[in-house]
Order: sequence, then structure tokens, then C-alpha cells
Amino acid sequence: MAIHLNKDTKVLVQGFTGQIGTFHSTDMINYGTNIVGGVTPGKGGTKHLDKPVFNTVKEAVEGTGADASIIFVPPPFAADSIMEAADAGIRFCVAITDGIPAQDMIRVKRYMRRYKKEERMILTGPNCAGSISPGKCMMGIMPGHIYTEGNVGIVGRSGTLGYEAADQMRSVGIGVSSSIGIGGDPINGSSFKDHLMAFEEDPETKAVIIIGEIGGPQEVEAAQWAKDNMSKPLVGYIAGLTAPKGRRMGHAGAIISAVGESAAEKVEILQECGATVVPNPSAFAEVMSEVMAKVG
Repeated sequence: MAIHLNKDTKVLVQGFTGQIGTFHSTDMINYGTNIVGGVTPGKGGTKHLDKPVFNTVKEAVEGTGADASIIFVPPPFAADSIMEAADAGIRFCVAITDGIPAQDMIRVKRYMRRYKKEERMILTGPNCAGSISPGKCMMGIMPGHIYTEGNVGIVGRSGTLGYEAADQMRSVGIGVSSSIGIGGDPINGSSFKDHLMAFEEDPETKAVIIIGEIGGPQEVEAAQWAKDNMSKPLVGYIAGLTAPKGRRMGHAGAIISAVGESAAEKVEILQECGATVVPNPSAFAEVMSEVMAKVG
């Protein structure tokens, strides 16, 4: 089992014919992802990577039955592409694009509220590495070979730390059910809590890792929800223990501006909520081995 993505997911690529879209689409196709077509305005009716190209997402959904979309559209136009996917009936959307203005994402969030929650498109990103259900479907820019099928869910703001966790677990024989990248921007499409809820309902996910960082309240909200609602072990890692207060660190969202947003405070709250904390990035395999041994 997995969440959001499986072997039957039909994927569209928005920004399909561009250099970046072409490169990563080739990787995803080689991995086994069921890419059914792409969207590049003005190139409808042509073929690219032996897949049909459409002018709009609506045309592509009607022509292919696609239910998921990945966005490699430049920042000035990416928000419109996300909203176009939502209007076309896409159920799961991955926005890889980095550098989308925060004001544009505010507009996207407001726009998507016109749909009932149960009908609303699930958006991950922007500024994320994507999502993968190993052996079934890869929608992103991650190295697919480091992920093996298994029972641990991953939700992370940092793509590279997600890779590190997956590769370390692979080395000790622990696999991943799904890995979801929510992106490092301060305004993103979905939160840790959104995906924890999905992992809690997945019968084959036995434990979940959240990989967070300084800035924003999402890790704390997720841990507090998990304390009262999750039956599965929660493991957490928070990057930025040595980051100075008030200074941006890498990701646009990584800035401490309020109580409970520093790495140390988040670690403390995670522990108070019953989560097992990974002390440093080299300890994912060690900690998860101990947790999975208890799960059985």
C-alpha cells in the first residue's frame, strides 16, 4: 500500500517539453511512472518522449484520464498552472518549481478554497523534491534507486534529508511506503498533518518520519495531532539546532519568528507529544531500526 500515488496513477507533466521537464520526465518514465502526456501551451497535437502534448490541462485530462500532475513551469507562471490543474479535476499535484512568489501562493490557497474539502486537489510543494511510492510511482526529481518498498512513511520539508533517511534505512533493510515532499516555502500546498492523516489510514504503513526545520508551526501542529490521533509510532528530525534567531537559513520558510519555531523548541514539543527524535542526520537508520523492532 501507499498514499496518494500507486502503480495506476496517471501522471501529466506541466512544462513537459522544456529542458528541465524533459530531463526529469525521462527519469520518471524509466522508473516506471505512468506518464500519460504533458502540457505545453502552443504545442498541442504534437508528441514528446512518445507521449501526447496538449495545450491545456483540461484537454489533457479529457484525452488521457490523468488524475495527477507534476509542475516544471517557471516561477512567474507556476501559480496559474497549479490553479489550472485544480480546475481540470487533477486529484494530486506536485509543484517542483522553486521561487514562486509568496503572494502568488496566497492566491493559490485562496483559489482552492472554492472547492469542498473532499473535492479539493492535494497540492505538495512548491519548492519540493516531489513524492514517491517505491516500486509503484515516482513524481519528482529524487534518485529513485535509493528507495525500497516497505512500511515506513516519510513526510519532509527538505528533499535531501528525505533522501538521507531513505538511503540509510535501505542499508539496514527498512523500506518506504511513500515519501512525500511538502516543500520548504513558508506558504505550501499541504502540511505535515495532512499527510500524517493519510498515513494513519494506510494499513501497511507501520511508522512515520517527519523531517522538519526551523520556522513555522507545522511540525508542532502535526505532533500535537499525532499525540491524540495516531496509533503508529512517530519519529521526528528537526534541522537547524545551531541556526541564529531571526536569520533566514536556506529555505525561504526557514526563519524563526515566533515562540515554538526554533529547532530546540520543536524537538522539545515533539518529545512531549511522544515522538522519537532523531538526534542528528546520521542516526536515521539506528533510530528507525529500534522503532521498527518494537512495532514487530
